[in-house]
Amino acid sequence: MRQKELRIGLVCYGGVSLAVYMHGVTKEVWNLARASRDFHTPGHSSHGVAGEYRRLLDLLADRHDLRLRVLPDIFSGASAGGINAVFLAQAIFSGRSLEPLTNLWLDNADIDRLTAEDARPGWRFAKVWAQPLATFVLRRPGNLVSESVAPETRSEVREKVSKLVRGRWFQPPFSGETMSRMLLEALEAMDGSPADGPLLPPGHPVDLYVPTTDFHGYLARLRLNSPPVVLESEHRMPISFTGRTPELAGGWLADPLELTFAARATASFPGAFPPLQVGEIDTIAAEKNLSWHSRDRFLRQVMPVHCDDGTAEGVSLIDGSVLVNRPFEGAIDALRGRPAVREVERRFAYVDPRPERYMRDREKMRAPVGFFENIFGSLSTLPREQPIRDNLEVIGEQSRHAARLQAMIAELRPQVEGAVEKLFDRTVFFDRPTPKRLSNWRRKAQQAAAEQAGYTFAGYAELKYVGIVERIAELARKAAPRDAEPDPQVLAVVLRACLRERGLETLGGATGGASPGAIDFFRTYDLAFRIRRLRLLARRTARDWEADPEIPNEALDSAREAIYTILSAYFERDGLNPMGPEFRDLARNAVSDPGALLDHIAQRRGLKDLDTQAEEALSLALSDMPRSLRRRMMYAYLGFPFYDVATLPILGTQGMNEFEPVKVDRISPEDAQAIREGGAAETLRGIEFYDFGAFFSRAYRENDYLWGRLHGCERMIDIVLSTSDETIPFEERHAILRSAFLAIIEEEREAKRCADGTLKTLRDEIEARLG
Repeated sequence: MRQKELRIGLVCYGGVSLAVYMHGVTKEVWNLARASRDFHTPGHSSHGVAGEYRRLLDLLADRHDLRLRVLPDIFSGASAGGINAVFLAQAIFSGRSLEPLTNLWLDNADIDRLTAEDARPGWRFAKVWAQPLATFVLRRPGNLVSESVAPETRSEVREKVSKLVRGRWFQPPFSGETMSRMLLEALEAMDGSPADGPLLPPGHPVDLYVPTTDFHGYLARLRLNSPPVVLESEHRMPISFTGRTPELAGGWLADPLELTFAARATASFPGAFPPLQVGEIDTIAAEKNLSWHSRDRFLRQVMPVHCDDGTAEGVSLIDGSVLVNRPFEGAIDALRGRPAVREVERRFAYVDPRPERYMRDREKMRAPVGFFENIFGSLSTLPREQPIRDNLEVIGEQSRHAARLQAMIAELRPQVEGAVEKLFDRTVFFDRPTPKRLSNWRRKAQQAAAEQAGYTFAGYAELKYVGIVERIAELARKAAPRDAEPDPQVLAVVLRACLRERGLETLGGATGGASPGAIDFFRTYDLAFRIRRLRLLARRTARDWEADPEIPNEALDSAREAIYTILSAYFERDGLNPMGPEFRDLARNAVSDPGALLDHIAQRRGLKDLDTQAEEALSLALSDMPRSLRRRMMYAYLGFPFYDVATLPILGTQGMNEFEPVKVDRISPEDAQAIREGGAAETLRGIEFYDFGAFFSRAYRENDYLWGRLHGCERMIDIVLSTSDETIPFEERHAILRSAFLAIIEEEREAKRCADGTLKTLRDEIEARLG
């Protein structure tokens, strides 16, 4: 049976109270991941809507011969969407329930609950005299409430807005500490829920990215021609977490205080909440008697410049949506270096509750902009509506890169395999390759590829050399971002000078190919070459690149798993973590002592010894492969230097990186109309009062949460079905959707957190439309 992984990177936009709708969507991503885990775990059963997803996976296996595993593993969110990303990432990582976040949104995301105690009208200094003004503003013809709120809710909204008007002025009405406590308590409640098994395979990476905005900013250096260095203010301050899924459920992706910090910071809506400062989290930690052991390390990771300046305690963080409302960039960066032991289909799904925001009422678009509309639009909508075209073009270029690479490999294959056959007796491909043979053959193939490349080898070698040196400089900058010279190009020049002093005068040999010094340098530092080589081997096991009915799927899966096990050892030598705690001091002094930095990296990576271990593991894996697959792997392994010389100068320093084509899916009311057409205008209530509507009414929150679940369910089912090469009849899709929708309604009826009347109305509509 064909095996495939559907990997989902989820991006949640900022949307003020529409975050309640987005939570409903993320809950279905969580339910689908639970169903997938149960499908692949003997003895696990699924219930409710997860059971419906499980039946969908069974259908693909039984009728389409496709065994699909769904892995949500990248999460990115801005503003209140960042809160959803934080909690979903923790739920996926830990295997615990997402229900505590549902309770937080429905019970606590209300104006009355969030208002600071000293901002309430009941306070002895409340502005009683402002009541006539509030009444006039909120009830006159054409007022803000009448224009943007449904008639049945206007009295409730007017009452709550009146309280805000009569509360304190010129200070945020909502309590930051209250919000932080709610977030931390919800995380603690999640930790107290049962953990019924990890939702991702052990060791699989989980990445979380939330943008925040440093209100005051800091000075960052930019290098120009004239003047050579200028200082510019930088306000972006992203917060990211990464972890490997543990063997046992229940772990933390990060310290709960740090997750609280990230969620509170990214959702610190300007004017509504005070900016977040570190002291707020310290206060809550003291109240709850919690130890924040990783505090200093976390702050240095998030705000290294301020830590070096001694100003971290005074940093004021506001809503991440002010600068980045659609945080694709962090999600795209997280794609690099992810393992795969079987065929992968990568999707980015982004949740946009109101894609039609300014297209629905063209008459209103031509009308003059009013006073309140100007203020609310500037704060809550315009900065958040920048197009995602640039991000999608990056993803599209990445997918085109993968297609170009595939085409180039296919075109080069006959010539490369012919060159390999000239170097070696063809019979070696049918013998058991020993580690010693692999090592000797590898060196011979690499030297032959270099010599046969002729004058083009000089450009190839220089490109590799520059890439290695610049990567080392980037590592040093990341380790000590404000120490010495922050521009990695300056350090790269120093590193090259150091290498020349050590005898690396030229990369080319006297008779062609690489010089002895270049060979030693690449063997010591060229980690990227090893990774590219193993990724090519892994790709040669994929059906979508090279179908061969004589090779069983089980053999391909086994080979791919063995290759990626070897590859993971190289991944573990990359980045800052393997460099150890002393690397920061070496990076600090890299300009004055670059040799110590180079020696430390060489020692910590130990690539020559790792090559020996890798070839031992590879020879063992090759011995277990069918002869035809072993032959294919040997051609790829020994032929890789020929491929690399040809492709690296064309494709750039990424070269043979295994970037799978990425597909993008949108999740919005416009895209899920199986139950009710009309998009957000016909389904969501949080769109009222300039997207603040759901914060004024529990009924609105329940409505948007339920529609989020229903729309998320429809889109998850369609995304899963789209992974198969075969289509299902329209009527069968309707039957699948109907069963899943009704399962959601029944889950909420049993939970008793949504009004019976609302649930009955939705049930009747589902049965009328899909029955």
